[in-house]
Amino acid sequence: MESPQKTLYQPAAIEEKWQKTWSELGLDKTPQDQNKPKFYALSMFPYPSGSLHMGHVRNYTITDVIARLKRMQGYRVLHPMGWDAFGLPAENAAIDRGVPPAKWTYQNIAQMRQQLQRLGLSLDWECEVATCSPDYYKWTQWIFLQFLQAGLAYQREAAVNWDPIDQTVLANEQVDNEGRSWRSGAIVERKLLRQWFFKITDYAEELLNDLDKLTGWPERVKLMQANWIGKSTGAYLEFPIVGSEEKIGVYTTRPDTIYGVSYVVLAPEHPLTQVVTTSEQKAAVEAFIKEVSNQSELERTAEDKPKRGIPTGGQVINPFTGEEVPVWIADYVLYEYGTGAVMGVPAHDVRDFKFAKEQNLAIKVVIVPEVGAEETLKSAYTEAGILVNSGDFNGMNSVDAKKAIIEFAEKQNFGKLRVQYRLRDWLISRQRYWGAPIPVIHCPNCGIVPVPDADLPVQLPEEIELSGRGGSPLAQLESWVNVPCPTCGTPAKRETDTMDTFIDSSWYFLRYPDAKNEEKIFDSSKVNDWMPVDQYVGGIEHAILHLLYSRFFTKVLRDRGLFNFDEPFQKLLTQGMVQGLTYMNPNKGGKDKWISSHLVDANNPVDPQTGEPLQRLYATMSKSKGNGVAPEDVINKYGIDTARMFILFKAPPEKDLEWDEADVEGQFRFLNRVWRLVTDYAAAGVCKQKADLEKLSKAEKDLRRAIHIAIQAITEDVGDEYQFNTAISELMKLSNALTDAKCNNSPIYAEGILTLVIMLAPFAPHIGDELWQLLGNKNSVHTQTWPSFDPGALIADEITLVIQIMGKTRGSIQVPSQADKAELEKYARESEVAQRYIEGKEVKKVIVVPRKLVNFVLG
Repeated sequence: MESPQKTLYQPAAIEEKWQKTWSELGLDKTPQDQNKPKFYALSMFPYPSGSLHMGHVRNYTITDVIARLKRMQGYRVLHPMGWDAFGLPAENAAIDRGVPPAKWTYQNIAQMRQQLQRLGLSLDWECEVATCSPDYYKWTQWIFLQFLQAGLAYQREAAVNWDPIDQTVLANEQVDNEGRSWRSGAIVERKLLRQWFFKITDYAEELLNDLDKLTGWPERVKLMQANWIGKSTGAYLEFPIVGSEEKIGVYTTRPDTIYGVSYVVLAPEHPLTQVVTTSEQKAAVEAFIKEVSNQSELERTAEDKPKRGIPTGGQVINPFTGEEVPVWIADYVLYEYGTGAVMGVPAHDVRDFKFAKEQNLAIKVVIVPEVGAEETLKSAYTEAGILVNSGDFNGMNSVDAKKAIIEFAEKQNFGKLRVQYRLRDWLISRQRYWGAPIPVIHCPNCGIVPVPDADLPVQLPEEIELSGRGGSPLAQLESWVNVPCPTCGTPAKRETDTMDTFIDSSWYFLRYPDAKNEEKIFDSSKVNDWMPVDQYVGGIEHAILHLLYSRFFTKVLRDRGLFNFDEPFQKLLTQGMVQGLTYMNPNKGGKDKWISSHLVDANNPVDPQTGEPLQRLYATMSKSKGNGVAPEDVINKYGIDTARMFILFKAPPEKDLEWDEADVEGQFRFLNRVWRLVTDYAAAGVCKQKADLEKLSKAEKDLRRAIHIAIQAITEDVGDEYQFNTAISELMKLSNALTDAKCNNSPIYAEGILTLVIMLAPFAPHIGDELWQLLGNKNSVHTQTWPSFDPGALIADEITLVIQIMGKTRGSIQVPSQADKAELEKYARESEVAQRYIEGKEVKKVIVVPRKLVNFVLG
């Protein structure tokens, strides 16, 4: 082979060349050969906002390295990409810009696809999905009908955020922290509307128990889900309303405090509020209910706000004592939570204690820390203890009393044991346009009628005017709304709500293995083959809702007989945020306190408007803070491989990453060193000889050891924990060992160069393939087998033995690594170092630490 000319490292030319070559070779296509083990590598798919940010680049780079590694380790890999494309931002953009949401969304998808392709990610674009495409949401609607058939989809009245000016329902994110509509500025009201729900509560216990199966998930994510599901065991108790046949039911985890109840609180929306309110209190109660209806759920439950309430004038009977206690309504009790009523035990609940003090309600101690303890309180006593003032249960400890009180309530028919969950059924209705239409028809004769499968998808009409006002846009399009009933032919109306976009993302990973199937949602054999996802990568902000809903969907569709697995994601990696250098003026408030970094002189950081000194800190990159770094700026200056290497090297994947231009420059210099090292070797002529391992020189043995130490360490680093930062450190060590080696013409040196290029390739794929080609190889480096280490190569022929005299190190010598204690002492005694200190002196004792040191104790 003719020696190549030495060339400069030019990332742009190399990256464009190899991306074109990979595409032509189809290297990233998903193999169908089932003889190899499978590996499904998946990043959480993005919302198509139109531009990638550094958080995207980090997420997709991490998953790409994993996918490339697994291919080299002998797996067939599925590594797809798609778009979470429905939702409010597109609808808002359409209103603001006067363009259809579909046009805006597909333009953004095209732009972001191009940006992703420029990153050189090994994605199979033939599996691409977009949730706003009819060929995708057809199956989202089909899934809805599966839920309906299974009794897991239903309609009921639910409180929503209502904009009284625009006459429309608002999502929580459309209500600001003052409770005003994001568009009209009106104070948002709470209003009851018929809404669609999914019965996720039917799966609460399985969702909780199966967290134990998720051994590849971060513990904190599992804990967040467990807390969200919120299982508790307690008592359901009923308080008869005085003068009525009705009873108020409460759920409590502290039945041991039942004798301390001094009032009961209803949610203002509770139907029994009207029953229990006396005529004298009616006007005041109605005024309070109207006032509370204007508050958002967040406002009502905020810990830092005073709890407001009003007496109804009504009374209930404590069934344990026979005493009458007053019934109040208060803003902090929500009808949607639990039973919509709570029993007030001020002595043993912090919130109740505060409320009782403010409203001058009775505070009765029924639990004390120990027998004979004082019963006066300065604050609520919320721990376990001994029951007092509790009738037949006096003297019992709290734990035993809970059980005994529940058993007594069951015998007397005024209560029972109940397991309850904090988790509520999932409200999936949205009164918006840009989402998957709910595929049901409302018939005056037949009621709710599912749209037949043959008529799916129920497509979004394109000719529609969006204003953000006046309720659901679909409800205003009569030509779309009015249809005959599929069952009886009577004039009927379509459902005009669309689905929560979390539904689209709760099953997309099931579509990728069979993304182009037009006949059914997917081929079950393909999904059973590829699922579960082996490695899922995404932000911690999705730890609860997206991951919980995806688990719920998986269990429901399993129960519908569509596949045979229980959980969608085997391993989960929640990557840290990308943080930028940020400047803040502490004397300003709100958004104005953030000063865009491009307006600040880094050597003299002062506010350009006021001249005040600025604080420097690292914060998550965002437009509002003006601390972002555009991926294209980095790529244009340094290349994609450098950006990837920096992202992988700067911090472990799960930790936050502080963006630093100097560290980016450092990775660029490292890639240049590797480039020179390999091109110098290629220019000198590639060694084709095979090494004779029995006849290696010391320099060859040392280099071979360095090579195989690197293979072992990097393979461990990229194993289960994906510690890419330490893996890149090991690549640097190997590069240094090759630079310092004194055997450049040896087959061992050739082995080291080839090993370095192969192991660099998943991290820096473009330079990896270019260097592989310069070494005379015809195929892609990404088709090579990941190297395995030789344990024999790790054994050193010689070790450094430290010589100590009276515990002080005086020097060291090289000795055979297999020498025993006696031989080590002999080598040490005969060394020049030891002779200098022990000659003519009595050696009282010799301490030998094998493979480390010999210490002479002199008399």
